[in-house]
Amino acid sequence: MRAVDIISRKRDGLELSRAEIESFIAGYVAGDIPDYQAAAWLMAVLLRGMTPEETAYLTEAMAYSGETLDLHDVAPFVVDKHSSGGVGDKTTLVVGPIVSSFGVPVGKMSGRGLSFSGGTLDKLEAIPGFRTDLSIDAFKRQLQEIGLVVAGQTQVLAPADGKLYALRDVTGTVPSRPLIASSIMSKKIAAGADGIVLDVKAGHGAFMETEEAAVELAELMVAIGTRLGRKMTALIGDMSQPLGLAIGNSLEVVEAVQTLQGAGPEDFSQHSVDVAAEMLLMADRAATPGLARAMAERSLHDGSAWAKFREFVAAQGGDLAAVDDPSLLPAAPIVMELPAPRSGNISLVDPRELGFAVVELGGGRERKEDDIDPAVGIVLADDTKLGRAVEAGKPLMSVHARDAESLDRVAPRLAAAVQISEEPGEPRSHTHRVIRAAEGA
Repeated sequence: MRAVDIISRKRDGLELSRAEIESFIAGYVAGDIPDYQAAAWLMAVLLRGMTPEETAYLTEAMAYSGETLDLHDVAPFVVDKHSSGGVGDKTTLVVGPIVSSFGVPVGKMSGRGLSFSGGTLDKLEAIPGFRTDLSIDAFKRQLQEIGLVVAGQTQVLAPADGKLYALRDVTGTVPSRPLIASSIMSKKIAAGADGIVLDVKAGHGAFMETEEAAVELAELMVAIGTRLGRKMTALIGDMSQPLGLAIGNSLEVVEAVQTLQGAGPEDFSQHSVDVAAEMLLMADRAATPGLARAMAERSLHDGSAWAKFREFVAAQGGDLAAVDDPSLLPAAPIVMELPAPRSGNISLVDPRELGFAVVELGGGRERKEDDIDPAVGIVLADDTKLGRAVEAGKPLMSVHARDAESLDRVAPRLAAAVQISEEPGEPRSHTHRVIRAAEGA
């Protein structure tokens, strides 16, 4: 099949066959199809869309473009989770230990932060000595021995996604629902999990800014995974404000530790329980959602999730002294409080602006090759949440910076990111909706 014919068919809004999609993806991975033709095809997909069948074919072709993990020699049923991104989202650090503490193996391949959205690997690497570059053998061995492993995506898994994602990033074709869904799901299918819980964020701090768009993406991914033989559930999580209070890698590790010890922020703790409960339900550890939530909450409060986290950190080379005493984690030399300019009610906590402020402080990436400073970031005050009342002069947040210059640079952005109104505000729920396979298929 000629690549130009496949491009032309999609340009004209025609539905591609499985054979056409498989031929195009295989040709691109092999280097027979150049970037300029792949870019043209991506733009045609962005403009013309794909049917659910086409998207499933694309996901499968990308998933099997390289090696795939078979984890059944380690465990009969392995669960995974994926978050579509956000600000202050350190959920994996809490959810993984909760679920694993009940004997459910959690094997996860994660990514790094880019733009205003943080990455799980960057947070974990704020722990001195923590290794994320595990071989496949090491990944499987740790999954078998302690039931929890989080590592970076290897080059041999779903290589088509790595090539296409890099091209999408520079051709304006990132915001395509079929391309987003196939990118996420191809990596999850290749990584070998039997059950997958998707945490799809909606709001200004997410790539899906409306709940409607997030639901459409979640339903598409649930349908794809179900079609490919996986147990699937999706939650629609709120990202109209940061999740929890901490934004920045080391600061988020501190907050995760607090949460694992039963003392985390209410919204983050409850969202972690929501996600963990769905994973326990999927693995048949609980008969009802209510029982699964009760189990997850108990794990946070009886110390079993915390014990599993310590075991996980030690297994991947992390310094246990630094998680037992978070003051030993990387810390910024300058901490400044930003006070409320007047009394009133919080009407805006812009997660995207706060995320970009952390990038400016050095705690995130504008390009994939950028280094990051794990120590810098922002910690919101307890009342800097939508609908909460604040008093003039009381701190809205503390800013953790490497130097005075970067602090001065982000101050205007931070001041504009939080707005105070005289009108009484309404708090937001942290989980808007749950979509299980029967509903989303």
